[in-house]
Amino acid sequence: MREELVAAGRKLFADKGFAATATPEIVAEAGVTRGALYHHFADKTALFSAVFEAETRAVATEIEAGSTGSASAREALLSGARAYFTAMRMPGRCRILLVDGPAALGPAEAQRIDALHAGRTLREGLAHAADAGAIRQLPVGALSTVLSAAFDRAALDIAGGAEEEAFMAVFEALVDGLAPG
Repeated sequence: MREELVAAGRKLFADKGFAATATPEIVAEAGVTRGALYHHFADKTALFSAVFEAETRAVATEIEAGSTGSASAREALLSGARAYFTAMRMPGRCRILLVDGPAALGPAEAQRIDALHAGRTLREGLAHAADAGAIRQLPVGALSTVLSAAFDRAALDIAGGAEEEAFMAVFEALVDGLAPG
């Protein structure tokens, strides 16, 4: 039943947004009672948090699948970037993760959840690239934060109709600019 509520919440949050989605709509979409919703989640925000975490986990899975087997650390970063943009094209995902997530959960909580999943893949990829000598040794946390913000902004622009290849060209230039020497 919990999965049904998360799926119903995901559909409605993606379609209407967090603020415009009411709990009666969620229980109707899931085909459960209000009592069932409150048995599994304290409130709508707790359900949204579960949806948010499921989405960040799904993005991380797509990034990992997209970058596995790359020939080099540089190629793994580029493949991971492309996988991120592909993952963020899922309808409603930008709204849930990049617009409503920070607003509904607060920026710190949204970032904490992201850091466990999608954010983790970026930190690990950058650390691997630094260890492999593909990029300079820089503070991975700070580098990850800066690049994550750039990725998120790019994903929003792509969702709005911007050309993904332009962002990939910029990211490739950034990765090459981080190369040692």
